[in-house]
Amino acid sequence: MALDKIGIAKRIAQELQDGWYVNLGIGIPTLVANYVPEEMTVEFQSENGVLGMGPFPFEGEEDADLINAGKQTITVNPGASFFDSATSFAMIRGQHVQLTVLGAMEVSQYGDIANWKIPGKMVKGMGGAMDLVASAENIIVAMMHSNKAGESKILPACTLPLTGVGCVKKVVTELAVLEIKNGAFHLIERAPGVTVEEIIAKTAGKLIVPEFVPEMVL
Repeated sequence: MALDKIGIAKRIAQELQDGWYVNLGIGIPTLVANYVPEEMTVEFQSENGVLGMGPFPFEGEEDADLINAGKQTITVNPGASFFDSATSFAMIRGQHVQLTVLGAMEVSQYGDIANWKIPGKMVKGMGGAMDLVASAENIIVAMMHSNKAGESKILPACTLPLTGVGCVKKVVTELAVLEIKNGAFHLIERAPGVTVEEIIAKTAGKLIVPEFVPEMVL
């Protein structure tokens, strides 16, 4: 059974380490803040000028003045701080963020990412994505394995305008965890109930499959 968006976020939360500063992109990545292990302290940073984001608020407890970069209402943890965008991007460009989790429209087997523009469609702008992919040493992508037409988004080469080149380290989809190295996707884990054959069929890029592929434990 393929994962839903929450399942993808839960799996990515397993990649967090105590004391890390982490930036969460728009979409599925924002859900990661809801699943931080209890014994762990992680500081979530948002490029609109927040450090110390907590999980999403419960319905009826939203504060319209507290939002993330995607304009979603958030909570903040004790000790959170607020600052201008210049300071926020100084943190990012200065490589003070240990992990960035982003959504994507396409990822290539070389770690290239396209996540900001489809030619011919209205787009508000790149936002902070280009700064994030240029500055973070550890980038994990949260995305669906295929697009709405059923075509693979895990590709030999991206077809859409690139956001960054050779920067993605791992991809977590509803089907699998893939590590990118040496010009290929390496299958690390499969979603519960998903077969290796299904992952192979839906992956257009070069895929290295080990003899044994464990199921994710969520």
